[in-house]
Amino acid sequence: MKMHIEFRHLRTVRAIHECGGLARAAEQLNITQSALSHQVKGLEEQAGVELFVRRSKPMKLSAAGLRLLRLANQVLPEVEKLEAEFNGLRDGRSGRLHIAIECHACFEWLFPVLEQFRKNWPDVDVDIRPGLAFDAMPALQKEEVDLVVSSDPENLPGVSFSHLFDYAPVFVASAQHPLAQKSFVDAEDFRGETLITYPVERSRLDVFSQLLTPAKVEPGAVRQAELTAVILLLVASNRGVSVLPDWVVREVKYSSDYVTRPLTADGLTRQLFAATRDEDLDKPYMQDLIALAGKEARRLQSA
Repeated sequence: MKMHIEFRHLRTVRAIHECGGLARAAEQLNITQSALSHQVKGLEEQAGVELFVRRSKPMKLSAAGLRLLRLANQVLPEVEKLEAEFNGLRDGRSGRLHIAIECHACFEWLFPVLEQFRKNWPDVDVDIRPGLAFDAMPALQKEEVDLVVSSDPENLPGVSFSHLFDYAPVFVASAQHPLAQKSFVDAEDFRGETLITYPVERSRLDVFSQLLTPAKVEPGAVRQAELTAVILLLVASNRGVSVLPDWVVREVKYSSDYVTRPLTADGLTRQLFAATRDEDLDKPYMQDLIALAGKEARRLQSA
């Protein structure tokens, strides 16, 4: 005959062992003593052996009962841990936040945000994936990631784009570069220049998507560097020019050997968004991340 052990049976064995009798165990389990007695009788009938030594006071487990207690002590903590995790998910205190970043420079902006977020939400599993290495928006819709940092909002079913902050892509050149004497630069100024960029597709770079491609202008050469500090080092050494978000240049503050100029007479303004699934937008930790991002953005813009 097969035994059908339920979690309540394991809780019963543990409670009687801890309390030493049916009355106190029934009170702890919030059931009547009669119901508890019937449950114990049914469990012993399934087992075919006595689980408790009833003649002893306090009530003790038999050898078979002790084996069942060992199982209870192994299983119940895991069940209770899982219940706590589920409660955290329902309450919005825990969950998963896997982030994809389509803005290469945003790694430097996001890390201070995530450091504070980690302190606020220690039970949320955070991971970062470079969204430039895969198609981030379909991954968001398929629940492979939970938030995408992007400057290109799309009309996608089930996806919301929350505005984080505005920024201006700016021209960066050595203070000795001839273009440093201009009050602004336009697309034609890039002809013959070595343009230093992050190692991403042109369509992801503001200098191409917002300026050069529409004007059908090609720079003299394109050189790529992974780190902002390296880009600024090359620019300061007059090895080329670059276009970076204004907040990046202010934050890194590598040296005083380069200058920034607006792109076009009116300047360019771009926006950064957090894309999330509609059903996740109201989660407390998601709202907090967006709020922290806005706070960090204001700090960068005032630096």
